[in-house]
Amino acid sequence: MLEQIINYDATYYMNTFGKRTPVCFEYGRGIHLYDTDGNEYTDFFAGIAVTALGHSHPKFVKSITEQAGKLLHTSSLYYIEPQARLAKLLVENSCGDKAFFCSTGAEANEGAIKLAKIYFYKKGLPDKYEVITLKNSFHGRTLTTIAATGQEKYQKPYKPLTPGFKHVEMNDLSALLNNVTENTTAIILEPIQGESGVHPADLNYLQKVRELCDKKDIILIFDEVQTGMGRTGKLFCYQNYGVEPDIFTLAKALGNGIPIGAIVAKDFVAKAFEPGDHGTTFGGNPFSTNAACTVFDIFKDEKIVENCANVGEYFKAQLLKLKDKYFFIKDVRGMGLMLGLETDDNAAAQLQKKLFDKRYIVGCIGGKILRILPPLIISNSDVDNFINVLEECMKGI
Repeated sequence: MLEQIINYDATYYMNTFGKRTPVCFEYGRGIHLYDTDGNEYTDFFAGIAVTALGHSHPKFVKSITEQAGKLLHTSSLYYIEPQARLAKLLVENSCGDKAFFCSTGAEANEGAIKLAKIYFYKKGLPDKYEVITLKNSFHGRTLTTIAATGQEKYQKPYKPLTPGFKHVEMNDLSALLNNVTENTTAIILEPIQGESGVHPADLNYLQKVRELCDKKDIILIFDEVQTGMGRTGKLFCYQNYGVEPDIFTLAKALGNGIPIGAIVAKDFVAKAFEPGDHGTTFGGNPFSTNAACTVFDIFKDEKIVENCANVGEYFKAQLLKLKDKYFFIKDVRGMGLMLGLETDDNAAAQLQKKLFDKRYIVGCIGGKILRILPPLIISNSDVDNFINVLEECMKGI
């Protein structure tokens, strides 16, 4: 069966992912996935930080099944009850005043950039169009969010890029100051860069960026597509720093696998969007927003964010113990259950393969960084099991 799936993929699917890991999963339960041969895998990657509640959470499955039997889509021409309820939940639990829903993280980031630009346009400042982003960032795969992304490998085939973007080193305040001009409209950054290797921003840096934006009348946007919804031990990562953005974006875990993105903004900038300025066909539909409301309910009932903070602290401590034992481990970093283990040379790639052979799923970046993003429902005993298997794999490096 797997060979047939691989053949269909090679024959009919555009080759955007290359040769994938040779496995196809049929179903999941909790933190486990089961392939077409019935083999059980332990998921410590959560679909790249998406399935925060694990797989087939009973309350989540019940909610989306019931909603599917009632209503999937109507369009934004009409009021949508779960859409209004989700906006209320986001505003009541964040620094934002208004929310807008789309279908992906890239759409959310694109919408946030549009909102910053139109805010100044409507203030009579159309020349404020430049956006500063960080090197090694990742903001999406649309033409504009590729231009925002600070990685040449994603940009090269699509030049000339959308104009107006500058890229500076993370945690380098002087580089940022040197690139701010009277035309700067926004600074967009990830509080923790995920795709390039789990690199957190420094507290002092974010505080200074906030001060700079206040002083220079610049919109501060946090891309929380990956860090948002409990992943770092707080509901939103900016809460770890005590630094509030003017706009922040969400996706991934917001829908626990159901596609949904969100832009959340403070009122002074949110009101720049007026009827006709922005829109979406699928975004905010009854199905996806009901799913996200259910995620909030489960987070509250089962203390998911608190669990992430506690287990994440324990997990990081266990990884640091391994760092003290194995010379090829160079760094352990991250917050909550967004963790990166950096190694010498190609050791991380070897570890990822060995872990997969033992049916543990993790990510790997550049052969040198293990990227660990388990569902937020894991326990300390799940961490212990992972650490034991990881150490077995390390002995062969």
